[in-house]
Amino acid sequence: MAYFVTGATGFIGRFLIAELLEREATIYVLCRASSLDKLDELRSRSGTDDERVVAVIGDLSKENLGVDPDEIAKLDGKVEHFFHLAAIYDLTADADSQRVANVEGTRHAVHLAEAVHAGHFHLVSSIAAAGLYPGVFTEDMFDEAVDVDNNPYFLTKHESEAVVRNECMVPWRVYRPAAVVGHSETGEIDKIDGPYYFFRTIQRLRGLVPSWLRGIGIEGGPINLVPVDYVAKAMDYLAHQPDLDGRAFHLTDPEPLTVGAMANVFAKAAHAPSFAMNIDTKFLDAIPGPLKSGLLRVPGAKQATDLVLAELGIPREVLYYINYPTRFDSTKTQETLAGSGIVVPPLASYAQNLWEYWERTYSP
Repeated sequence: MAYFVTGATGFIGRFLIAELLEREATIYVLCRASSLDKLDELRSRSGTDDERVVAVIGDLSKENLGVDPDEIAKLDGKVEHFFHLAAIYDLTADADSQRVANVEGTRHAVHLAEAVHAGHFHLVSSIAAAGLYPGVFTEDMFDEAVDVDNNPYFLTKHESEAVVRNECMVPWRVYRPAAVVGHSETGEIDKIDGPYYFFRTIQRLRGLVPSWLRGIGIEGGPINLVPVDYVAKAMDYLAHQPDLDGRAFHLTDPEPLTVGAMANVFAKAAHAPSFAMNIDTKFLDAIPGPLKSGLLRVPGAKQATDLVLAELGIPREVLYYINYPTRFDSTKTQETLAGSGIVVPPLASYAQNLWEYWERTYSP
């Protein structure tokens, strides 16, 4: 059996490759000619060689992923599972770049999977495909997504999933991870994203305020976090189970914390002051829309907000998650994973590992 993987050197991809290597198969990896050194690093990390992890030169932006026709002929009939992970995972990236990578890249991957007659096509989507749906979004829902055009990332993740659902002639499965954080045991991450944007603030509080002095924070909505090792193990397991084609799987925490509770978990891990009381930001919903808009147009209001965010190293786009309206039901995924030993660990059980890795590696 052979696999084809795009995005193999990315954060989730590296851990998925480690899982697939346990299955004693050949893994073909899409790679730019200029990025072969990253693939060498992946092989070294995995303790394998170019016979097990084989480079296939290509380009996400080109038809059939830019793979040479002769290479396509060699792969024809060999690939049982085609995993498409390559995408831009960045709320702040420009719309054009995200469309090329996320939407057209997925379409090109689908075409290549069809060209090599792959057995299954696996798309790593995102909970962002739900947009800002107000309520519980189930694994059977897709068209019900709301306000996906609110952010290019939401829109392109939704549209890339639509490509698979509407155009893919290969049996497919879709995986929607929540916000992916570091490895639950080692804390390893490869970039600052999601909750990590708030770590500098927690670190500053630790330096300014005694740990016993508790403050006032923001409660916010639920923020769904999952460690990368859970995502990789769950994907590997679900991909190999029979009779699951045409389904989406929520790789999410069934019991997510609120933003305020999450902040307290990380504050404890950092030995920083926690928050005795968190203000519920839902009270802002009672303010009439025109009044809120008027407040934002007060001279200097936006500039002042942007200055504060810049000082803290927090992109404005992250504010979408402060009062995120969507809950993600993962009942069917949990039922399918039952008995596998693959579960989402409580954040408190591995927050210390995340914090210590960040402080060693990324702390300013």
